Amino acid sequence: MKKAHIDIEKLEKAASKLRAMAHPMRIAIVDLLTANKKLTVTEIYNKLSIEQATASHHLNILKNKGLLESKRDGKMILYSLKNDALTRLVDCINCCN
Repeated sequence: MKKAHIDIEKLEKAASKLRAMAHPMRIAIVDLLTANKKLTVTEIYNKLSIEQATASHHLNILKNKGLLESKRDGKMILYSLKNDALTRLVDCINCCN
């Protein structure tokens, strides 16, 4: 039987990203971006009925962990998911309810 190789570095990166997701508001943001593909911070905080500063705080955490990307469009910044694997993760979370 062949012994499975465990890549500790990959596991640590995955755990770091999962910790970044481990907040209900951040899961809600990822869920919104799954459905809408690209949103501004204004659209996000309006849809979630939260303060702009709260939305920006959570977006920064997700972006800094490499889960989101942002692109400037004039005065607006559009946020989107960096990886489609997050969509599957949100689907999995929704199945746990």
